[in-house]
Amino acid sequence: MGKLKFNLVKAFCSTLVLAAALAFSPSVDAKAASNDELIAASKIFDGAYYAALYPDVAASVNGSQLGLLNHYVYYGVYEGRNASASFNATDYMNKNPDLQAVYGDNMIAYVHHYVNAGQAEGRDATPVAGTEIAVPANYTLLGIYSTEYVSTQDRATNIKIAADHVNGTVVAPGATFSANRAIGPRTTKNGFVEAPVFINKQHARGIGGGVCQVSSTIYAAMKTAGIQASERHPHSLPVAYLPAGWDATISGNALDLKFVNRYDKNIVVYETANSGILTAAIYLEN
Repeated sequence: MGKLKFNLVKAFCSTLVLAAALAFSPSVDAKAASNDELIAASKIFDGAYYAALYPDVAASVNGSQLGLLNHYVYYGVYEGRNASASFNATDYMNKNPDLQAVYGDNMIAYVHHYVNAGQAEGRDATPVAGTEIAVPANYTLLGIYSTEYVSTQDRATNIKIAADHVNGTVVAPGATFSANRAIGPRTTKNGFVEAPVFINKQHARGIGGGVCQVSSTIYAAMKTAGIQASERHPHSLPVAYLPAGWDATISGNALDLKFVNRYDKNIVVYETANSGILTAAIYLEN
């Protein structure tokens, strides 16, 4: 497994930091999106188009498809940016005044409505500007999921480090993804800190506490993608950030989260942690 970098815009900077992309939106506060809304957005979002139309954002996330989608869901949709050549939430709102009484300024709700009802009803969501951009999509989103964490807690440091290690992991056809291998050893040398963990059904503290939320969010994305785990272990106690049965604990080399790429093309696993939102997405190369 290696690291895959997209080259949609030649002027991309080398640092993959979603926060930098969000820095282009200082006047907009991020709004939490439900997973239904996140999934809806992923169905109408064209990452290659978004990168070509908004090179400021693309440069900040180094072309990361997940970084682009995150920017759109939490910022771009509220700034009036196009999700694709066929969808703009602001234009959809303006063209459908009956929906404004229901959704007001909750722009991601218009995305959810269009995907789940408006498109079938024949409602128009075409952007007023920007439709002249036409670029091919190089990746297909298989599954995506977000969980929340408290960004001021010690475990947030471990979540960010682990997510950065996972981000961009390529799984070749027939190869096995391993969360342990992608994240690497949870040691102080690697920047991990002490934080709460579960040990033998007891609350304790240990180096790397919180990393299991990273593996669990990947597992949740796998479930939305219909990808079966070849190895998965539940926590010994319930976790607050996911429904029962959606978690996946890892521990050293003893417990791991794994899946085999059954496709004939590469799978790319992306994961970002920013401002209390951890998102995992699984893409298939076209």
